[in-house]
Amino acid sequence: MDVITKPAPGGQLRLSIGEVAQRTGLSVHALRFYEREGLLASPIERTADGRRAYREQDLEWLDLPLAAIRRYAELVREGPGNEKERLDILRQHQQRVTDQIAALTTCLQMITFKVNLYQDGLTAGIDDPIWCSSGQPPTVHD
Repeated sequence: MDVITKPAPGGQLRLSIGEVAQRTGLSVHALRFYEREGLLASPIERTADGRRAYREQDLEWLDLPLAAIRRYAELVREGPGNEKERLDILRQHQQRVTDQIAALTTCLQMITFKVNLYQDGLTAGIDDPIWCSSGQPPTVHD
């Protein structure tokens, strides 16, 4: 993996495409696609040897859905006067993320419930507090 993680002139930290992929969960192919399709507000800078050098602010774009990134980037490049539409895009994204958090919270609650069942079962000496393939109650060990 190419590693850049160092300040560029002006002191701003730069990240390699591999580092960005690792931090965002996007593949390097997806990142190249985003750049090629103009889905970022500004071009990605390059190092002297031609490698991509992302800034922190470049990463801020990468959590929106593709269509929203495209439209938001277009609006930013158009300049002032379309802030209301930008705000609408961000509010929609905010709602999607809020919904995802709610769904993940529900999943976490179920996992926590099962973890507690197993922990309590182990403490009480029960083989398997959740699944019993024989259809019989769990076995308790003294």
